This record gives sequence, structure tokens and C-alpha cells, in this order.
Amino acid sequence: MTTAIAATPELAAEADARFGAIADPVEQALAALQWAGETFGDRFAITSSMADGLLAHLASRAIPGVHVIFLDTGFHFAETIGTRDWITGVLPVTLVNVTAPQTPAEQELSFGPKLYERDPDLCCAMRKVEPLAKTLSGYTAWGSGVRRDESATRADTRLVDWDAKRGMVKVNPIAAWTQADVDAYITEHQVPVNPLFELGYGSIGCAPCTRPVAPGEDPRAGRWAGSTKTECGLHT
Repeated sequence: MTTAIAATPELAAEADARFGAIADPVEQALAALQWAGETFGDRFAITSSMADGLLAHLASRAIPGVHVIFLDTGFHFAETIGTRDWITGVLPVTLVNVTAPQTPAEQELSFGPKLYERDPDLCCAMRKVEPLAKTLSGYTAWGSGVRRDESATRADTRLVDWDAKRGMVKVNPIAAWTQADVDAYITEHQVPVNPLFELGYGSIGCAPCTRPVAPGEDPRAGRWAGSTKTECGLHT
């Protein structure tokens, strides 16, 4: 096991300034990920919603065998589970498949049917936020695929940040990427993509809470449509 350096806000700020100065988006992402691997060793992991394999592909180049955390909520589209199996079967990564304490059926017995409609915040907390918090307690730093251009709530995302809620360094390697950058990388490296994008989905979450988006809509407009909810709580 690699001995990890202690995570601090100062460490995150120094890394953010250093890698933020790199102009090329791919070089920037790989540099940040390589730093995370060298700094934190096997105490660093990335998360993936399995919308595509972009972050996993980048991370596997910088840190072969990197842990990829997937929150298996029990409510995912079949296409998302298929994308997970495809990505983790092709890339040199280690899948960490995380489930909630209760199955969807057990949750329904405890809280009633369709909790995701009646109280989506509670549903996300039990099936995503709390399981991730428990899993991340075994790591010192984590990475996500959050991008600034995805929504107004993510516009200030740092490349390397301090996750004060969890007391960890958080690396967002593709924070500065545009959709054009994403498309170019996926095409060049033939990265697996969730087939739901071809059906008009702009951002893919749990099946009951996600719909396709209309042309020109915000990519995340299809998440929790008809409610004021915009985030599941993982990145806030």
C-alpha cells in the first residue's frame, strides 16, 4: 500500500493553481490525476455515474487499476448498468460497486411507494449520499467528472478543491472541459458512451427521475423535472 500524504485545504489550493495554468484540457486532466495517484496512492478513487467512460479512461491512463466507485441505486436504467459492465470490462480499473443498505423493495416497505417522487431528497440521501460517504471514509481524496459548463450550480467548480463536508481533497479533472472537448476525446479514443444519449438524454441519473431533454435545453433539465431539485447532494 502506498503511504498517502495528508489531505489539507492548502494542498488542494496549491494543486489547483498549479494545474489550472495548463492550457491543454487533456494534459491538464492527466496531470491532475497523475498527481492524485502519486500523492494519495490507493487512498484515491474516482466516482462515475456511467454516463460515459471518459473519466475512467483518463484515470486509467494516469493511474492504472484506479478504483472507480459506482453508486448502484437499484433504480438505474438497464443501459447504465450495461455501460458500467462495458467500461469496467475493457479498461484497467477496479470497480467499487456501492449499494444502499435497503433494496428498492425494502425501502418501499419502510417508506411507502415511489419515495423518489414524494421526497426525492430523502431518496437520494439514502441511496446515494450516505452510501458514498461511507465508501469515501476509506479514502483520502476522490475525483469526479463534474464540469463547469454543465449547469449554473457547477460554474465555479475548481480543478482541485477542498471537500470541507468530508474533510477530503476533491479532484475534478475535466472541470474546465467543454462539450466539444468531451466529444473530441470520446471520438479519438473510442470511449464507451451510455446509449441513452442517442435517445435525447442530456444527463443520466436514476430512471424514475430522468427524462430526455429538448433541443436547446440545459443538459441537466431532465433531472428531477417538475421540481426545484437540481443536485442529488453528492457534489454540494
